[in-house]
Amino acid sequence: MSTPFRMRDDGIDLFVRLTPKAALDRLESVETLADGRSHLKARVRAVPENGAANQALERLLAKALGVSASAVSIVAGGTARLKTVRIAGDPAKLAKGIEALGQQS
Repeated sequence: MSTPFRMRDDGIDLFVRLTPKAALDRLESVETLADGRSHLKARVRAVPENGAANQALERLLAKALGVSASAVSIVAGGTARLKTVRIAGDPAKLAKGIEALGQQS
C-alpha cells in the first residue's frame, strides 16, 4: 500500500478524501484507489459552502497532528472531494503522525 502523503523539504503534502455534512468530525483510515493512489479519509460536520468544510478539515488536521492551524492549507482540490493539503513542519515527524492516524481505524 502506498502512503497518503508526499514528503517536501518544509513539510508534507497529504492526500485526503473529504466527506462534508457528516455526523461528526473525524479522521478515518487510509484508503487505496484502484489506480494505486492512497488518501486519508476524513469527515466534517461543516457544509461545503463558502469554504466551511475546507476550513473544518484544516482545523481537524492541525489538531490531530499537533501543529498550528496556520501550518495547514489546502493547495489543490478546493471544490473537489479529493484534496491535497500542505502541512508545514518537520516532514519525518508529520509522516509518523499521519501513519499513526491511518492505523487508528
